[in-house]
Amino acid sequence: MTGSDATDQSVAQTDAAAALMERVAGQLGSRASAAAVFGEPVTSDGITVIPVAEFGLGFAGEMGPGAAGTGNGRGGAGARPRGYIEIKDGTATYRPLPAPWANAVVPLAALLAGALVPSLVRRLAGRRWKP
Repeated sequence: MTGSDATDQSVAQTDAAAALMERVAGQLGSRASAAAVFGEPVTSDGITVIPVAEFGLGFAGEMGPGAAGTGNGRGGAGARPRGYIEIKDGTATYRPLPAPWANAVVPLAALLAGALVPSLVRRLAGRRWKP
């Protein structure tokens, strides 16, 4: 294979890879919209609540051998709730949701501290201070 042939094949594979990535990104991007991040507003008693989520996209592709540059691509998307926008009396306020792990970690840390601190105090009290 000459240097020119190798360059032509490399350019063809690069073009095919770019086309594959555009196709996959287009398919995933068509599913991503403001509705995926901002839910339908709900109004009750003069207060409007708009759910807010974090939305992420990812994709990967691979190119097969050959000048045609056959390839496969895969992608995925995910969303998780982050908070809500509250509209009340003409004022909009963002209210973040607490991290779910914080509801478990803080009580667990308090429990461990409550169990360990008395033992530590007894050990330290049993030792005599030597300046």
